[in-house]
Amino acid sequence: MDTWLIVLISVVATYAVLTIIRVLTAHEKQVQHQIEHRYGVEDPQFARSIEGLLPPALVSGNRVAALLNGDEIFPAMLEAIRSAKQTITFETFIYWSGEIGSEFAAALTERARAGVKVHVLLDWLGSNKMDASVLEAMERDGIEVQRYHPLRWYQMSQLNNRTHRKLLVVDGQVAFTGGVGIADQWTGSAQDEEHWRDSHFRVEGPVVAQVQAAFMDNWLKTKGRVLHGPEYYPVLENAGPTPAQMFMSSPKEGSESARLMYLFSMTCAARSIRIANAYFIPDDLSIQTLIAARKRGVRVEIIVPGKKTDVPLVRRASRARWGPLLEAGVRIYEYQPTMYHCKVMIIDECWVSVGSTNFDNRSFRLNDEANLNLLDTDFAQGQVEVFEQDRGNAREITHAQWLRRPLREKIKERGASLLRTQL
Repeated sequence: MDTWLIVLISVVATYAVLTIIRVLTAHEKQVQHQIEHRYGVEDPQFARSIEGLLPPALVSGNRVAALLNGDEIFPAMLEAIRSAKQTITFETFIYWSGEIGSEFAAALTERARAGVKVHVLLDWLGSNKMDASVLEAMERDGIEVQRYHPLRWYQMSQLNNRTHRKLLVVDGQVAFTGGVGIADQWTGSAQDEEHWRDSHFRVEGPVVAQVQAAFMDNWLKTKGRVLHGPEYYPVLENAGPTPAQMFMSSPKEGSESARLMYLFSMTCAARSIRIANAYFIPDDLSIQTLIAARKRGVRVEIIVPGKKTDVPLVRRASRARWGPLLEAGVRIYEYQPTMYHCKVMIIDECWVSVGSTNFDNRSFRLNDEANLNLLDTDFAQGQVEVFEQDRGNAREITHAQWLRRPLREKIKERGASLLRTQL
């Protein structure tokens, strides 16, 4: 073999190894010490602090409607798309071929043909089950489609950084965010194992500009072209009573905003913490923060998927971490009817966070995420009622039950837990 070929192979192999190491081990600055509890979420200082720690600011005058499962979520999203007169910006992690995928493609295409500017940003990995011909047809009909971090040999270091954001903005005036992807699993009303339980949220008011900014953040990274003007950022009048904030988290921004938001919110809890999350793998500091909340008398309840889950490895890694939480009095429930894909946190029946962020290392440090935070007792009470309905369809796991797990399960869970930094 020629010397130059040997050298070339060696360089490529070395680059590949170094890239894999960097992808699996790279992380930005971390919160390493427990945050001091000094005030509650109802104290005005909480809002001032959250704005300083996690910009942008909370803006008042918003109306937020909760949508449960595909039967409520998809018709509302499609109605908004079909009503678009100027612009549609749409970013999602999951977009798979199927009936609902085709319906969205048809609605977006019809608006593009009518002269609406349609911009679609799909995660390359999350949309890998989408038929390429559908994308090609969308582009032919005038939709501007971009794939986030496609696999390229010179961009291997980006492979582990996905956009997990779920954002839809129509005419810069109406926005949607939450947990759903565009796939048939999210259709229906969580009536059986083939149809998942999830929540999504329709938003009007000044915070829609922040949702648009979250889309533009990754659009710029991918397309490199600025979208602006009144068709994207119109004057937004007050639409309701709710103060809200749309914050972004990305490993490239130099801080772990999603993790900080969870830690700070839980630290400020005075009465209750309710977490509904599809992928709950708490790190050591999160566990310490929840235990500290219990020690000051806060009721902590967590709903996670049960055996009907799309990623059994995550469930095992999650269960391996429950011991100290259960011993401290944290109540954990496994949802029984179907896959539970919600991502909602409610603090003291007044502070609510919803969006794309899972309670795991991948969302906290590796993926691009976006969450809508709301400071509104009425809205929070509605989410408490939904949480309690879900809890009624869940099975509580006690500390005694957790300790009695078969040895085989314990071994599998411990093994899965070793991979938690990538889950």
